Amino acid sequence: MSRNFVQIANLARRYCELIEASGSENTSWLKEIVTLFPKLAAAIDSLGQRTGNGVVALVPDLEARFELYSHLAELLADRDPYRLACDRVGNSQVMTGSLADDLTDIYCELKHGLRMLDQNPELSLNAWQESFTRHWRYHLADAQQHLVALASGGRL
Repeated sequence: MSRNFVQIANLARRYCELIEASGSENTSWLKEIVTLFPKLAAAIDSLGQRTGNGVVALVPDLEARFELYSHLAELLADRDPYRLACDRVGNSQVMTGSLADDLTDIYCELKHGLRMLDQNPELSLNAWQESFTRHWRYHLADAQQHLVALASGGRL
């Protein structure tokens, strides 16, 4: 197993642990996620271009996903919504994001890879990279930007 693989697996495990332990108004878990995101993105980017051959697509458990999203949205309360950087579409529509949605999508993708880890590490790595490239890197960037803004405003 490569050093990058071990690093990505450890970061994915830690992120999932933080989300699973998020159960109080204490936001120390959010502060750790702020420092975890750049490490996770850099570790996956360091893999270079990989083939997605045999990648098993995530088939989400929509009920479990909604429960996690609802839990996080309630926990985050007024820290959940944010305006996207490109906040205007046309002349009248404001585009917003949801930190709870970002954290939930990232969690689901990382957890999916962790479930595949023991059976096929290479497949797990391919799944993480492909899903990162196509989907959750955008959630990670938006969430990170929002979390940094919250931290700088003393709201974390």
